[in-house]
Formats: sequence, C-alpha cells, structure tokens
Amino acid sequence: MVVDLSGTRLVYVAPRAGESGVGDYADEFIAAVRPHFGEVVEFRHRGPGHATVAELLRDRRAIRDLVRDGRGRETIVHTEQSGGGMLPFWGPVGLGDVMVTSTVHDPPLTVWWPFRSRFAARHRLIGHAVHFPLKAPLERLERRVNRGRTLIALSRLGASELEKTMSGSTVVASSLLVPERPDIDPVISRPPAIGLFGYVYRGKGFDMLSELRDRIDPAVTIRIAGRGTEQLPPIEGIEILGEVIGEEEHAFFNSIRMLLVPYNARLVYGREAVPAASTVSRAMAYGTPVLVRGHGALRELGEDGGAVVIEGGPQELANAVDELVPDVGRLATLEAGAQRIRIRHSADRVIEDFLRVWRRT
Repeated sequence: MVVDLSGTRLVYVAPRAGESGVGDYADEFIAAVRPHFGEVVEFRHRGPGHATVAELLRDRRAIRDLVRDGRGRETIVHTEQSGGGMLPFWGPVGLGDVMVTSTVHDPPLTVWWPFRSRFAARHRLIGHAVHFPLKAPLERLERRVNRGRTLIALSRLGASELEKTMSGSTVVASSLLVPERPDIDPVISRPPAIGLFGYVYRGKGFDMLSELRDRIDPAVTIRIAGRGTEQLPPIEGIEILGEVIGEEEHAFFNSIRMLLVPYNARLVYGREAVPAASTVSRAMAYGTPVLVRGHGALRELGEDGGAVVIEGGPQELANAVDELVPDVGRLATLEAGAQRIRIRHSADRVIEDFLRVWRRT
C-alpha cells in the first residue's frame, strides 16, 4: 500500500550537530526530508560513547512516548545508526507495529559496539573486553534487533556488505547526499593547492601530514580545515585553518584544486568497515575533485566520476598530487565529473530513495 506522507509523522533519532560527522549529516538530511511529512519530531542525542546506561533507558522511554503521542497519525521511526551509537540501535526495540528504518553509516554491521556506554568508552580495555570476545554473538544480536527493519546504506558496496550480515532486514542502497553550496571559481582558476578537510581522529590520514609535505612539490600548497585541526602540531609548509563554517568553508574550497582523502582502511577487530565519506560529498558540493586511497566505499568513486582512486601510501599520494594539480586539462575533466555528482546526488534526488521506502508499508 502506498502511504501519503503528508498525513504521516516522522520520529527522527540522530546525534546532535557537532557531536560527529553523522550529526552534521543529520542536519542536511532532515532539512530535505521535513517538507514531505505532516510532522517531523527530532530526538537528537549525544554522540557515541557519551551516554550512561541510565540515560539510554531514559531516552528509550522518551522515544516510546513520542511514538505514543502521535495523536492517531501514522508514525515512522527513522534512526541514524553508526559505530557505538547505542540509542539509534536500542531505542526502537519493542515498538511493535511501527515502521522502523535506519540509515547505516558503518556497514557491514550497524552498531559494532552495542554496549559502548560512557563507562565503556572511558575505560577502553573494559569496553574491548566486553565486545571483542563476543564478536560472533553480538553480530547475531544485531541481526535479531534489526530484523524487520529497513536498513539504508550510503554506498553500493555498503549495501552489498550489509546484505551479507543483516539477514532478516530489508537492505536498500542509496548514497550520501551532496549538500547545496554556492558556485565558486572553476578549479583551474584556483591556486595550485590541495586540501584535507573534516574531523580529526585516528584513521583519517592526518598522521601522515609531515610525510606528505616532504614528498609533495613545495610549489603545491597544503591547506587543512575542520574541527580539531587547530589542535594539530604546526608543520612548516602546511596551513592549518581549524573549523570553517559558512563563508569560511566557501573560501577554503575556493583555495584548493583538489581535496585529498588519505584515509586508512577502517578495521574493527580485523574486519573492514565500509563507511561513506561525508568529506567527499562536501567537496562535490563545490565541484572540487578528490584524490582518495582505495579503501572501503571510497573504491566506488573511480566509477562515479570526479575522483582519482589510488593504491598506496604517502609516496603514491604525493606522486598523484604532483601529476594532477598542474594538469589543467585533467582537472577540468575531473571537475565536470564532480559537477555531475553534485546534481545526481543532490538532496532532492537522494531523498527519493528514502521516500520510496517510507511510502510503502
């Protein structure tokens, strides 16, 4: 049966903006979704590793109350599931006949650490002692909790891997939405520079900055921006901008010809996670090509356009930078690919994947 969403209420469970990349994504996502529903109720929570067990139980009750207070409207619950995010995983348990859907940010599992409370996050050895020996039964637990839910992955590879692990769930492949941003200068008119952008945490490649600077032609400027970059140690020849928002973000992308995404493979207890990269969608929003290492869902980018995917480490990245940044013909071709992705993965088009799910019960 096709459901008219104008008479439907959406209860949306996601991290707060600023808590994580998922929280920032949630702001863009819910803004695009809101006009399609009769009512949207947001329940925004702290990021992974911040909630106590008591807070988890309190928030679960709050979600149940929100669903119950629907005043007779058809209600759908949608959550943003990511590694260590307890509430989006546990919150909808026991809601009965309510339709529950989830965006899965870190396939092939949905939460990975379902008991990552504040205590477990602060005492990492205890957290790993709980989760590592129980890998197999916890995967079965995830399958059981997610049974009957529709799980939406943000890449084709993510959906394929999710289907292998989450039997009993319906898996849908979508993509990261590219947020709306103003037009800026053509790539070949920008300075000969590359940039790194995003939150600073282990695995994002910020640890290889010194090696990259030593190997990349000094004529190519390296600029980095994002929350936490201001805390990085200064490195001669690298401009560190810190968090950039609004006009500062526009200016950052207008000052680079390519975005460098030197992520390492994301391994959890020896198993590769395949998250989509929100930094790539931000680059595409400005028509900026990306240079990425071939890990996880980033491997798809070479097929989609606007990206160069390479295998290797700092030296291979440096070689690619030195080859690409001065090559205005290649850059123009890559920019055209990025602009196509900008249109194809715009919020309005990506949201259609979710609306098709929600319009059917």
